[in-house]
Amino acid sequence: MENSNQRDKEKLLYPHARYYGQIKPENLVFNANLQEFSQKVSYISCLETSGKLAPQEAYDKIKALWKQLKRSKKELGIGNGSSDITKDIT
Repeated sequence: MENSNQRDKEKLLYPHARYYGQIKPENLVFNANLQEFSQKVSYISCLETSGKLAPQEAYDKIKALWKQLKRSKKELGIGNGSSDITKDIT
Protein backbone atom coordinates (compact mmCIF):
# COMPACT_ATOMS: atom_id res chain seq x y z
CA MET A 1 0.00 0.00 0.00
CA GLU A 2 2.85 2.38 0.80
CA ASN A 3 4.29 1.82 -2.69
CA SER A 4 0.97 2.82 -4.21
CA ASN A 5 0.85 6.00 -2.13
CA GLN A 6 4.41 6.85 -3.17
CA ARG A 7 3.54 6.41 -6.87
CA ASP A 8 0.43 8.58 -6.47
CA LYS A 9 2.50 11.26 -4.75
CA GLU A 10 5.10 11.20 -7.54
CA LYS A 11 2.37 11.44 -10.21
CA LEU A 12 0.96 14.48 -8.43
CA LEU A 13 4.29 16.25 -7.90
CA TYR A 14 5.92 15.25 -11.20
CA PRO A 15 3.21 14.86 -13.84
CA HIS A 16 4.40 13.55 -17.17
CA ALA A 17 2.36 14.21 -20.28
CA ARG A 18 2.25 11.77 -23.17
CA TYR A 19 4.48 12.55 -26.16
CA TYR A 20 2.73 12.88 -29.54
CA GLY A 21 5.64 14.01 -31.73
CA GLN A 22 7.90 12.07 -34.04
CA ILE A 23 9.08 8.96 -32.16
CA LYS A 24 12.86 9.07 -32.05
CA PRO A 25 15.02 8.43 -28.97
CA GLU A 26 16.48 11.94 -28.96
CA ASN A 27 12.99 13.49 -29.20
CA LEU A 28 11.73 11.41 -26.29
CA VAL A 29 14.73 12.35 -24.14
CA PHE A 30 14.37 16.03 -25.00
CA ASN A 31 10.65 15.90 -24.26
CA ALA A 32 11.38 14.46 -20.81
CA ASN A 33 13.99 17.18 -20.23
CA LEU A 34 11.55 19.85 -21.38
CA GLN A 35 8.82 18.61 -19.05
CA GLU A 36 11.28 18.55 -16.14
CA PHE A 37 12.36 22.11 -17.01
CA SER A 38 8.74 23.23 -17.08
CA GLN A 39 7.98 21.62 -13.73
CA LYS A 40 11.03 23.18 -12.04
CA VAL A 41 10.26 26.63 -13.48
CA SER A 42 6.73 26.32 -12.12
CA TYR A 43 8.04 25.49 -8.62
CA ILE A 44 10.55 28.35 -8.73
CA SER A 45 7.94 30.86 -9.86
CA CYS A 46 5.57 29.75 -7.10
CA LEU A 47 8.33 30.11 -4.50
CA GLU A 48 9.16 33.58 -5.80
CA THR A 49 5.51 34.63 -5.92
CA SER A 50 4.99 33.52 -2.31
CA GLY A 51 8.06 35.46 -1.16
CA LYS A 52 10.10 32.39 -0.25
CA LEU A 53 12.65 33.06 -2.99
CA ALA A 54 14.19 36.40 -3.97
CA PRO A 55 13.42 37.55 -7.52
CA GLN A 56 17.11 37.60 -8.52
CA GLU A 57 17.63 34.10 -7.10
CA ALA A 58 14.58 32.84 -8.99
CA TYR A 59 15.89 34.44 -12.18
CA ASP A 60 19.34 32.89 -11.69
CA LYS A 61 17.88 29.44 -11.08
CA ILE A 62 15.64 29.63 -14.16
CA LYS A 63 18.52 30.94 -16.27
CA ALA A 64 20.68 27.97 -15.16
CA LEU A 65 17.86 25.55 -15.98
CA TRP A 66 17.44 27.19 -19.40
CA LYS A 67 21.16 26.80 -20.15
CA GLN A 68 20.95 23.15 -19.11
CA LEU A 69 17.95 22.58 -21.42
CA LYS A 70 19.67 24.40 -24.27
CA ARG A 71 22.80 22.24 -23.78
CA SER A 72 20.62 19.12 -23.80
CA LYS A 73 18.99 20.25 -27.06
CA LYS A 74 22.37 20.80 -28.66
CA GLU A 75 23.84 17.48 -27.44
CA LEU A 76 20.80 15.56 -28.70
CA GLY A 77 20.95 17.26 -32.10
CA ILE A 78 17.42 18.58 -31.81
CA GLY A 79 16.59 21.44 -34.17
CA ASN A 80 19.29 20.85 -36.75
CA GLY A 81 16.62 20.46 -39.49
CA SER A 82 15.40 23.31 -41.65
CA SER A 83 11.76 23.32 -40.53
CA ASP A 84 12.01 23.48 -36.77
CA ILE A 85 9.84 25.66 -34.56
CA THR A 86 12.46 25.76 -31.76
CA LYS A 87 14.54 28.24 -33.77
CA ASP A 88 11.99 30.90 -32.82
CA ILE A 89 12.57 30.24 -29.13
CA THR A 90 16.37 30.50 -29.06
